[in-house]
Amino acid sequence: MKFVHLSDLHIGKKVNEFNMAEDQKYILKEILKIINEEHCQGVFISGDVYDKTIPSGEAVGIFDDFLTELSNTRVKVFIISGNHDSAERLEFGSRIVKDRDIYIASVFKGAPEKVTLKEKDETVNIFMLPFVKPSTVRPFFEDKTIETYNDCVKLALEKAETKEDEINILLAHQFVTGALKSDSEEVSVGGIDNVNADVFEGFDYVALGHIHRPQNISTETLRYCGTPLKYSFSEASHKKSVTIVETGKKGEISIKTRELKPLRDMKIIEGSYMDVTDREFYKGLNLDDYYKIILTDEKDIPDAINKLRAVYKNIMILDYKNTRTMNNNGVDAVQPVEDKSPFEMFEELYKLQNNISMDDEEKSFIKNIMEEVWEEEL
Repeated sequence: MKFVHLSDLHIGKKVNEFNMAEDQKYILKEILKIINEEHCQGVFISGDVYDKTIPSGEAVGIFDDFLTELSNTRVKVFIISGNHDSAERLEFGSRIVKDRDIYIASVFKGAPEKVTLKEKDETVNIFMLPFVKPSTVRPFFEDKTIETYNDCVKLALEKAETKEDEINILLAHQFVTGALKSDSEEVSVGGIDNVNADVFEGFDYVALGHIHRPQNISTETLRYCGTPLKYSFSEASHKKSVTIVETGKKGEISIKTRELKPLRDMKIIEGSYMDVTDREFYKGLNLDDYYKIILTDEKDIPDAINKLRAVYKNIMILDYKNTRTMNNNGVDAVQPVEDKSPFEMFEELYKLQNNISMDDEEKSFIKNIMEEVWEEEL
């Protein structure tokens, strides 16, 4: 059997105040094409369907359209909730859609939910463990001490009724120790949400969600597929993809990826204001992409972000990389000295803060302001 592993759709997400709805609709259509081209029997969605626990009407509509298209292809769909989802809301209608082979496990009920698929002489057990934390699991194990995320996941998986002579696949949404994070993820202080990889032993493939960078942990069968879109500039160099999992005989799992091409990519460019606004610089770029632009000018360009939008209409972030930003490690207080004028003290502060001296134009500007203030006070 062949399955597509997805996770962390984060439908309804805004990135730097940009609504990603159009990008998400586009990439979900691209995923549908891949599912059809690969002739898949099932789709795993390993949590964080939505970006908010109370998703907008637009977000719900986007996911509803995607599920409807999946249902029309007659593939089986397996969905678990993530830490961004409202488990109760995601479960709404789950008993009804089960008749269309859409299985939703969003609320932990004491053990991972299990669906068994049979095709010819192949049997595949799909186990679905929604995002859990100690407080979620404790009511079902009152005689056990549960203090860590590792404790609660380990106990929950002990209730999974795996079969040694059958293929066992698990959907889970947790942070496995050793996974590489991105800036777009929520970070728990001190790694309190860590789960060790060994708690997943006994499963032939673990379809993980929660981490946005596609990666394997320990083995290629313990895998994060990553987000279908980039949600921060720390992911600008990442290659987004869907993971295709194909089962065979017991112990025979083949894995490959299909790269996803977004409607708009995320890119970082660097140079002086004159450089990045030069036609020769940007003529080879896709100006519809999302940009983080790093200016290397020593002086800030007035209203730079709006000026840059004349070329880069989807600029998200403007930053500077210059003497001031690279060497500014904090400014010690300028100590008043009797023989220093207020202007000389300001001049000293400016140099400490920016690592360069004021030019003649700036000096004249400051002197004029000081004179105006003193005249008003007199």
